[in-house]
Amino acid sequence: MATSEATGRREASGDEQRSETRVGTYVYGIVPADVEVSDDAGGGVGGPSAKVTVVRHGDIAALVSELRLDRPLGTPDDLMAHEGLLDATAAEVPVLPVRFGAVVTNPEAVVEELLAPHHDEFHAALDELEGRAQYVIKGRYVERAVLTEIMEERPDLAELREQLKDQPEEATRDARIQIGEIVDQAINAKREADTQAVLDAVTPVSTLTSLRDPSHELDAVHLAVLVETAREDELEQALDKIAERWAGRVELRLLGPLAAYDFIVAQGSGGG
Repeated sequence: MATSEATGRREASGDEQRSETRVGTYVYGIVPADVEVSDDAGGGVGGPSAKVTVVRHGDIAALVSELRLDRPLGTPDDLMAHEGLLDATAAEVPVLPVRFGAVVTNPEAVVEELLAPHHDEFHAALDELEGRAQYVIKGRYVERAVLTEIMEERPDLAELREQLKDQPEEATRDARIQIGEIVDQAINAKREADTQAVLDAVTPVSTLTSLRDPSHELDAVHLAVLVETAREDELEQALDKIAERWAGRVELRLLGPLAAYDFIVAQGSGGG
């Protein structure tokens, strides 16, 4: 009898511990109310066990999953799960991304704090995104090619570099800094001109465009475009022509379809 009571106390203690574990509702994005999550959809933020579900209100819904609040939030895996779910969704249906890290207390709060107050606004934005997705165009200079190009355009710079050969590094420090600054300015000017060339090529097939800051000193182009998914082939063809012209000079990549992070982002609630 004593053993049975002790076991009962241990079980009760375990139940109390589980009930004390705080769980919140993580919000990924806003979608039309008729969206369904497939059974084979991967896990969300928090790992494979974080099953993504839908909370509906009127004509709109939110993609959500449970999140234990006793774990750190913000790991690279969390961010990849957040973006991966939204990008996969954007390939199929319109989605308004909610900024990474939005957590509310429970599904009811998703309706009360997010869906109900912004229903008409979100519904209109989803209509605007219907049949459209974001694509990102990234171009990076081939270092040897762009430096050769700069030296050919600036004979004085090439001569200065030649004069510095075989001289002690300390004695040429200021001159080398000057050369570096000139090269940086030249790359910035080329980036501006080359970005404009890409804009001119893709604007006819784009609904909206958004310039992104360079992510690397050799970035030639970093641009987000909102495009009708039915015109993806036209976008690719426009970029193929530029890539052919820039072969050996700039390496171009097209990423997408993606969620429209650069154009429409729903403001989610934070905290938990």
